[in-house]
Amino acid sequence: MNQQKILIVDDNPVILKTLSMKLASAGYRAISALDGSEAISATRKEKPNLILLDINFPKDLGVAWDGFKLIAWLQRMEEAASTPIIVISGGDVAKFQNRALEAGAIAYFQKPIDHVKLIELIKKTLAENPSEPAQA
Repeated sequence: MNQQKILIVDDNPVILKTLSMKLASAGYRAISALDGSEAISATRKEKPNLILLDINFPKDLGVAWDGFKLIAWLQRMEEAASTPIIVISGGDVAKFQNRALEAGAIAYFQKPIDHVKLIELIKKTLAENPSEPAQA
């Protein structure tokens, strides 16, 4: 059986671990990325079926990623152009929710995340978009 893959992009290791465990218990294979460059690399290598994406990332010496730049980048990638993206953020809902949806996210979840609702949405989304990722 080929498990559906979900890429989690968040700079918080606790969020990555918690979501990975919740997804695994729901039968998904979780892939983690701590920043934008890891997310791009993981998307190219793993071709996830769905992406969970934080908005805010700490500034580093490389590219100053945020979730919106990452959504735009992913949408231009052949490996992810049609991959559903769900934004998960601790940021201001009024500031980010509409912007995330307008950028192409299918949903916005405020942290702390309601894991039951998130898993329900993931199941529904992947049932509606059952496309298999391209073989590496």
